[in-house]
Amino acid sequence: MFSKSYCAALQGVHVSLVQVEVDMSDGLPVFQLVGYLGSQVKEARERVRIALKNSGYKLPVKKITVNLSPADIRKEGTAFDLAIAISLLCSMGAVSAERLKNILLVGELGLDGTVHDVNGILPIVYEAQRQGYECCYVPKGNEAEGAVVKGIKVYGVESLQQLVRYLNGENEIIQVVQYSEKIVKEEYTYDFSEVAGQKFLKRAIEIAAAGQHNILIAGPPGSGKTMLAKCIPSIMPELSFEEALEISKIYSISGLLDEHHSFITHRPFRAPHHTITATALVGGGIIPKPGEISYASGGVLFLDELAEFKRSTIEALRQPMEDGSITLSRLNINYQYPSDFMLVGATNLCPCGFYPNLHKCKCTQHQIQRYLGKISKAILDRIDICAESMEVPYKELSRVSEESSAAIKKRVKRARQIQKDRYRKLDIQFNGQLTPKLIKEAMVLKSAEDGFMEEMYQRMHMTARSYHRMLKVARTIADLEGEETVGMSHLKEALFYRGMDSVLNGGGCDDSQ
Repeated sequence: MFSKSYCAALQGVHVSLVQVEVDMSDGLPVFQLVGYLGSQVKEARERVRIALKNSGYKLPVKKITVNLSPADIRKEGTAFDLAIAISLLCSMGAVSAERLKNILLVGELGLDGTVHDVNGILPIVYEAQRQGYECCYVPKGNEAEGAVVKGIKVYGVESLQQLVRYLNGENEIIQVVQYSEKIVKEEYTYDFSEVAGQKFLKRAIEIAAAGQHNILIAGPPGSGKTMLAKCIPSIMPELSFEEALEISKIYSISGLLDEHHSFITHRPFRAPHHTITATALVGGGIIPKPGEISYASGGVLFLDELAEFKRSTIEALRQPMEDGSITLSRLNINYQYPSDFMLVGATNLCPCGFYPNLHKCKCTQHQIQRYLGKISKAILDRIDICAESMEVPYKELSRVSEESSAAIKKRVKRARQIQKDRYRKLDIQFNGQLTPKLIKEAMVLKSAEDGFMEEMYQRMHMTARSYHRMLKVARTIADLEGEETVGMSHLKEALFYRGMDSVLNGGGCDDSQ
């Protein structure tokens, strides 16, 4: 007898729906799985057979073939177990084929028939809803995660027997309550009001947050670089439901969501240690998984002590920073993950940290060049703002109050709204995403401003990329001030945030090193 049910295969954040076809016929007794299967899926044969036996169902002595279609898509993981078991029971006559129409089955089976949690429920349910499925049956521990998606019924299943009884109309499975689209306001641990002084650095960070610009903070230890970086999420606008859904999908496929935290409600802030490998940073592995750049998508990737990272690790950021996504290629398949993050780097300017204060710094020029040489010119060109953190004077520490994150956030939100309105017909939202072609459309410089930029381009030995990034920053400064056109003051302030280039490039940041 022939039967079929439906499941789904994950390929990065992309989901492909899969038909689980079962045929039972006379012949030599055999139970085989086919359909371009990974080792975990092949092992499902034994898991399913024993789970059926311990649930009170015995496979007949027949030739049993299970095909996971389409056969040209690689299937990995254990999420196919439940669909395979139900298809087998349908072929045995234990479940009606009519009840399997328009439903999706996802879950791993234990040997006693219990249904275990799996990764990637959120994108799977989202794709099922998009394809018009009526409902999804998922592990009980994943039901809150699946319920985030509206427009489809989601049922949590604890065991194979429970699901069979429900499909046969013998008992009810309670549908989980649909998740509210209202994003809960996040309380942040760090606030700009807690950081004394650093007026110019705070301004630079405000500009970076307003235009989604990458920023590098350089300065001596103890001057507040790390603290200010941790404050950045508190001035970024709240996530929309759609943004939160896209971010949550990434965490879902990595198993970072659970029944208590089934949805990402705040912008990510990822701060990997400087010993991280390139694979862990950008993603990869035998079966490719997202890296820190994907977990930071929609939020902040903070690389503290940037010059301490391996040069090869930093260089791996080039393409993801430029494209907003990372493609990991394997035999016959490409995995694509988002990497639309705001990079915030912090570094000392020498091994001891006190350069250019020659009263404190005892490092040789060679040591400084070798230290900063890990940050290549190519990476610096992809960083829009280079700002310096200064040693904080005692009088600044004793100030009664500093501007709060809430006050800065209002200006950032206003500037971002201006950008969204300007680019509503384009596939971008922020000035930081402008291409050279779009820059010409977004800002037309007058003759005086154009002459100033020509002079600075030659004097500072800019590359085409650094020139365009300076214009993006100037555009954001104008938006923060509510100006339609970019003027000389905006260009000069943007140039001020490239002032550290000479110091960093003087450290030997040539690609040839």
